[in-house]
Amino acid sequence: MSEQQSAGQRAVGDVAPHLAELTDEVLFGDVWARPGLSPRDRSLATVAALIALYRTSELKSHIRIGLQNGLTREEISELITHMAFYAGWPCAVNAVRVAREVFAEQA
Repeated sequence: MSEQQSAGQRAVGDVAPHLAELTDEVLFGDVWARPGLSPRDRSLATVAALIALYRTSELKSHIRIGLQNGLTREEISELITHMAFYAGWPCAVNAVRVAREVFAEQA
């Protein structure tokens, strides 16, 4: 595949090319582009959901996306603390580990 691969292609395109297409066109091309929420707000909601669902791999990429969409490290930290009481302590501790990795990459 080319160096210009989409996020969907990089994530799943080698095994599930149609899933990559749906990811690119429907999820990021339509759902994320809808006017009802800003990309920043969508990132906040997505990171919260991924914390609650203990989705480590996806959480890492969405913390990165959240930072690109205007979330601050402080807001992500506050979100993790908030989610400890709604999603559970293990989910929040896991999210801290993931956020630490992402923050270190960007240091």
